[in-house]
Amino acid sequence: MRPYGTPAALEARRRRAVELIKDGLGVREVARKIGCSPASVSRWQAEVQTGGTDALRAKPPPGRPPRLTARQRTRLLNLLLKGATAHGFSTDLWTLPRVAEIIAKTFGVRYHPAHVWKILRGEGWSCQKPERRARERDEDAIKQWRAERWPHIKKRPKIR
Repeated sequence: MRPYGTPAALEARRRRAVELIKDGLGVREVARKIGCSPASVSRWQAEVQTGGTDALRAKPPPGRPPRLTARQRTRLLNLLLKGATAHGFSTDLWTLPRVAEIIAKTFGVRYHPAHVWKILRGEGWSCQKPERRARERDEDAIKQWRAERWPHIKKRPKIR
């Protein structure tokens, strides 16, 4: 599994580990200081011996590049913050198919609605469900019922 951090930060981490090895520290001690496994430190040391310090260069992240750029994702979030009704939907509730439709209209990129969730989670959004409340709900009547009627209904432990 690839560790967290930018490629430049990971490269600096590898270079620091090799410097500590050259200064005479042991593999386990270097691993403890750097915050990685001793096997990684040994592998980096072996790479430097066979390929020189160029072997520690940052490598591009694996996998297919994202279809939406960082700028487009930021623009998408700004569009979503305007609300669903601003985009012609009947309610202000964002659903994954609606977000997929906005992405397709705005950026010309088609995503399956299930994969839209990965984009939103990557940007720090979470699933929200609207609170279901009756339109006829009377808050004053509820407060009065809780204050007057509920204490008589609620069971209390028997006093011994």
